[in-house]
Amino acid sequence: MAIRPPFRSDVVGSYLRPDYLHQARADFKAGKISQGDLTEVENRAITELVEQQKAAGLKVITDGEFRRGFWHIDFLENLNGVEGFVPNQGYNQKFHGKAAPSYNIRVIDRVSFNADHPFLGHFDFLKKVAETDETFSAKATIPAPTMILRQEILANDGSSKIDEIYPNRDDFYQDLAQTYRDAVKAYYAAGCRYLQFDDTNWAFMADATKREELAEKGIDVQAIAQACTDIINGALEGKPDDMVITTHICRGNHASSWLFSGGYGPIAKELFDTNYDGYFLEYDNDRAGDFEPLSHWQNNGSQIVLGLVTSKFPELEDKEVIKARIKEAQEYVPLENLCLSPQCGFASTEEGNKLTVEDQWAKIRLINDIVADVWTQA
Repeated sequence: MAIRPPFRSDVVGSYLRPDYLHQARADFKAGKISQGDLTEVENRAITELVEQQKAAGLKVITDGEFRRGFWHIDFLENLNGVEGFVPNQGYNQKFHGKAAPSYNIRVIDRVSFNADHPFLGHFDFLKKVAETDETFSAKATIPAPTMILRQEILANDGSSKIDEIYPNRDDFYQDLAQTYRDAVKAYYAAGCRYLQFDDTNWAFMADATKREELAEKGIDVQAIAQACTDIINGALEGKPDDMVITTHICRGNHASSWLFSGGYGPIAKELFDTNYDGYFLEYDNDRAGDFEPLSHWQNNGSQIVLGLVTSKFPELEDKEVIKARIKEAQEYVPLENLCLSPQCGFASTEEGNKLTVEDQWAKIRLINDIVADVWTQA
């Protein structure tokens, strides 16, 4: 590819679903249409989205996560040793706003990658439709391996069987790393050169309230943070040089509501000790803290993608305010290592955030305009 991602103007991955796709998914759940019928509708929606992204001037092309109900569960429940289930007490994380659907994942056996994982076929369709070349790069997004750790250890409601399945905790961590090493190889074989691990686990560990709760349970948060670093670096071990793997650090995003607050400071060292090629960081409001944690970033060629434009609400940010914040970030990271994106996806769950499709594209245009001003004038 001519330009290595992440791009100056980039996106996290998800987009608002069109109404006809919402209807098709509802019809499928009601048994009114077949899986094949639903797939045809998804194919149409993704094909249209690809053209919309190109028309918007984006170099990064995603499938909008249009085949998913959740940004993470759909992928995780298709791994070996993991299953989706309906918890008795509902989703075990309380959003500040609208409650998330009552569905989650749990580990039921040793975890490994499923060679027939349906997401590989999803990416193959995107790659063909996007016609990726030196101008456009098809990006795949999957939840990070640490999301399984969070569910089984940090967010354990007492129902986890992880200690029975893995009497030695290190074996669990090693299996997570191996599972994702195999996932990386599978995506590479499918032609993917831009892969992203989405992760709310770091924000969980940075949240002061969550840290207190974990301490009360006798959990050493910093030890878990170091384990997360080791798992991720194990997953990235042997990554091909021509494949870019980034991460998005999310504070929760469901119907414009959120889960966690707090700056990255408490976990910044462990986060930036990971070997990602880029870090998509949420910086759209005061809950995100200041840029000081970026002092832990290691200038090893990786990029910091500043999520300064919110995807949760329709109001457009002031261009000059965003430019000033980019300038602030340069106290810690050179401009050549900075990029700009929305703070999160526009629809991390299929319901989507509280803005319109036109609002969504207005956000993208704003980002493109700011990028043209800031990096052209540099």
